[in-house]
Amino acid sequence: MAGHQDRTGAAYDEVVELYASLFADRLEKQPFARAMIGTFAELVRGTGNLRAADVGCGPGHLTAMLHDLGLAPFGLDLSPGMVDHARRAHPALRFDEARMEALPVGDRALGGVLAHYSMIHTPPGELPALLDEQVRVLAPGGVLLVSFFGNEGPEPVRFDHKVAPAYCWPVDRFAGLLAGAGLVTVARLLHDPASERGFLDAHLLARRPPV
Repeated sequence: MAGHQDRTGAAYDEVVELYASLFADRLEKQPFARAMIGTFAELVRGTGNLRAADVGCGPGHLTAMLHDLGLAPFGLDLSPGMVDHARRAHPALRFDEARMEALPVGDRALGGVLAHYSMIHTPPGELPALLDEQVRVLAPGGVLLVSFFGNEGPEPVRFDHKVAPAYCWPVDRFAGLLAGAGLVTVARLLHDPASERGFLDAHLLARRPPV
């Protein structure tokens, strides 16, 4: 797992400023994604545990959005350059370097985990381990929102993302992985992207059972 993680982190280090400029206001043009993040924040507030991790936070814009939505978020990313940018852009918030398969968070500590297109570079065989780790850090009743590129075929498809190789997933297959990790999917949203790739934008909202 470390090999592709290191390559992905290095690739994002090379595009920090460009990536940050492109995505700073991206959600203003993505009402569906914005609505799902708002719903996620509301459900996390409902747990009474406001701590939330933005895993694969990039330049920190969604961590800041979660703060504005009333959560106590922090951002984690494997790219040192992204973490440095996020700290400079949002000095009141916490950002740390971390790998998604080894989150620096205690067991059952969080009310929510946001994974916004941050698992797309993970090879299919390694994805269950990442989901197990996110379940580990969620408190009973805690909420995960995962967003990814979806397809209507039977298998995950590798494609050449502009930063690093990535995968799009059949939504039912991804939901099955969530179930295998012990999560219950409570909502799903699929919509056509404004993208030349033609993939669906997929958002799955899942909850760790309360007991």
